[in-house]
Amino acid sequence: MNRTYTDDPEHDYGPTRTQQRRDALAVLALATQLVELPPSKLARANLPEDVLREVENTRRITAHIARKRQLGFLAKVMRRHEDDAFDGVRTLLGENREQLRKETAAMHRLEALRDRLLDDDNALQELIDQYPDIDRQHLRSLVRQARIERDSSKPPRAYREVFQLLKQLTTATDEDA
Repeated sequence: MNRTYTDDPEHDYGPTRTQQRRDALAVLALATQLVELPPSKLARANLPEDVLREVENTRRITAHIARKRQLGFLAKVMRRHEDDAFDGVRTLLGENREQLRKETAAMHRLEALRDRLLDDDNALQELIDQYPDIDRQHLRSLVRQARIERDSSKPPRAYREVFQLLKQLTTATDEDA
């Protein structure tokens, strides 16, 4: 019987080469995110001193290939540390992603509301009922102008202004709450 070295169930061969490559690429991606973080957030990340030093060195380099090489070195320095040394950074980046997701969802809701305002007069009245302090005349004028712009080939100036007005309304309401 021809046995290979992998047939021994008692022996621990460690991670596969593919898994090692995936792990190395994940550390490189984390290193890239560290370099792109603002200094204020980086200070809160509680990183090892040698990693912070290499992040600063990488930020100073502007040449593309040299920066790429320095990022690889930063990833190598990061791999010398235990994986849990970077849990704080991963949490910080996760919160950042969650915040971006919430902001994007809010923007999509405002865009949908703007489109509903342009398509339906009842939506305009509902908005006025929801926000009684709104400048009704200005809002109706903007909606009317945005409808005209949409039907003709004019630039969408009022269309954008309606969005900005809705954005101001929601931020003012969020601050009050």
